Amino acid sequence: RKKSMYHKVIIVDGLPGCGKTLFTNLVSTIDRVESMAYAFEIEYYCALNFLNRMDLDVSSSLTKIAVDLKIYEMMMGRNVNFRPSDLSGVTNYHDSTRYFKRLFQEGDMAIPDRIIEEKPILNLATHNLLSVSDPIWKALGEDCIFVEIVRHPLYMFRQHLLNIESIHGSPRHFHLYFDYNGKEVPSYVKGWEDLYLKSNSAEKVVHFIDQMTSRTNLMRDKINKNSNLKIITIPFEKFVLNPGKEIEKIATMAGSNVLEQTMIEMKKQGVPRDNVAKGIDLDVYKRCGFVPPIDGSSERDELDIRRRDLLLNADHNSIRVMDRISKEYESLYWDV
Repeated sequence: RKKSMYHKVIIVDGLPGCGKTLFTNLVSTIDRVESMAYAFEIEYYCALNFLNRMDLDVSSSLTKIAVDLKIYEMMMGRNVNFRPSDLSGVTNYHDSTRYFKRLFQEGDMAIPDRIIEEKPILNLATHNLLSVSDPIWKALGEDCIFVEIVRHPLYMFRQHLLNIESIHGSPRHFHLYFDYNGKEVPSYVKGWEDLYLKSNSAEKVVHFIDQMTSRTNLMRDKINKNSNLKIITIPFEKFVLNPGKEIEKIATMAGSNVLEQTMIEMKKQGVPRDNVAKGIDLDVYKRCGFVPPIDGSSERDELDIRRRDLLLNADHNSIRVMDRISKEYESLYWDV
């Protein structure tokens, strides 16, 4: 299938609790960029390829079809999220009337020509995808602008711990699992199954961040060797404390430009902040472990508070691993 409809695709990716939703909302203020949408099916194709259950040609072909179908349906007004309370709902988009109008516009055969004329840019949010992203690059190549959000491991600990304790293993955990010696384990555990199975919830989080960071670093290095592929890594802390030209850079990569709504959305997202721990006091973030910073606390104080959560729940080896990956992160991205 050589013909495609999509124009450009921006993928905002990262580990649980890294701050993806902040960036997908900011990315949506770029001219011609659509409201954010999740792309679970693409995550599955990449995971199946990683598990050696689907070869690269098949997984990349399905990825390309999924991207085309996603932009086709968004332009049709089909399978679009109108739920106001959802962060991914189009009512949170800076021009939600666009999606209401599409419900009454001509569809079907008219859509391909409209895509050619309007050149919409997909805005996809994904989870833990970069480390297994070979099908993405084979499918989309230079048409993909991959935005990797990184964040201090201690700031991601709470949300992923809540995920493991409340969602993992339940019908709401829409993730691929595989059988390992009669035990059901998530796809990302491939290669460290025994460590996963013997760990408690807090320890699983630490080893997950460690393993995923290591795999992601290897993939990023591989991608960056190809100068034609587009990946931008954004440290959450640096951005929210002192935002630079990251959104403009993404827009340039996509062949577009930012709109005046960018600054409006920055204010809405509470950027810039005088403390990383300050966030938006929304119920959805509270469910993910958000707690406002203590008055007068320093950045190191807030990190120490989060480390104490770990001390109460993890073994000595896991604490050593967290201390190591925290120091590695700080040396690369955030001099606390």
